[in-house]
Amino acid sequence: MPRPVSFELDSRELAATYDRASNPQFGNGKLLVESLEIVPGEHVLDIGAGTGRLAEYVAGIVGPGGLVVAIDPLPLRIEIASRKAKGNFRSQVGRAEDLSAFADGSFDVVYLNSVFHWVTDKPKALSEIHRVLKPGGRLGLNSANSEKPHQSAAILREILADEGLGDPDGASINLPISPSELRRILEAAGFRKIEIEPRVLVDFHEDADAILELSRSSSFGNSLSELGAEGKAQLRDHLSERLEAFRTPDGIRLERYLTFATARKG
Repeated sequence: MPRPVSFELDSRELAATYDRASNPQFGNGKLLVESLEIVPGEHVLDIGAGTGRLAEYVAGIVGPGGLVVAIDPLPLRIEIASRKAKGNFRSQVGRAEDLSAFADGSFDVVYLNSVFHWVTDKPKALSEIHRVLKPGGRLGLNSANSEKPHQSAAILREILADEGLGDPDGASINLPISPSELRRILEAAGFRKIEIEPRVLVDFHEDADAILELSRSSSFGNSLSELGAEGKAQLRDHLSERLEAFRTPDGIRLERYLTFATARKG
């Protein structure tokens, strides 16, 4: 079982790194937004918005007559998001499991991009999302698939196990969910017109340092946090060696496996 995730490990450096290096998450976020068919004038809630890159993009879609509210449990990331916020885009600290800051039927659309696998109480979060959506409102999310770990996580797990550097679970500390379980809890929360699609996303990375940097900033310092400086250096060296098998003219090619889901409030 993955160890508990801590929000206390985040730092200004990690938040700034994520804002700069989160192109993979931003890319799959744009795919998610496209599937939701957001239009000008709508009110949208971005849960787990991080530093607000995708929320800022969606604010451009809804236009001056719409509204995007971005929430995240990490104050340092919301601090960066607040610098992007203006007019129809605002940000605040908040969590998926507690949307008490918002009235019933407040939003046309709610989405969670690369976030649902960090949510501890997923049924509670879906119940809250259902409450704040307007009748017929749309939910979109993507999540790590418990049936197929990302290639980077699988490689790190192998290195940790083979070299005895640390707990292999340290390579993947989030809470992924299978497509079938995701459908079940969406239905239980009252959602209808559920569409679920496992997708393969391909990323190209410069080197091992770039992969480790993204992993650490995406997990707000939790990934491999138990390793000391020597262990991290050894891991980096072993990772560099193994990644050569994935190198292409465009960079190190690795696959991520996300489940995309959309649904409507019944």
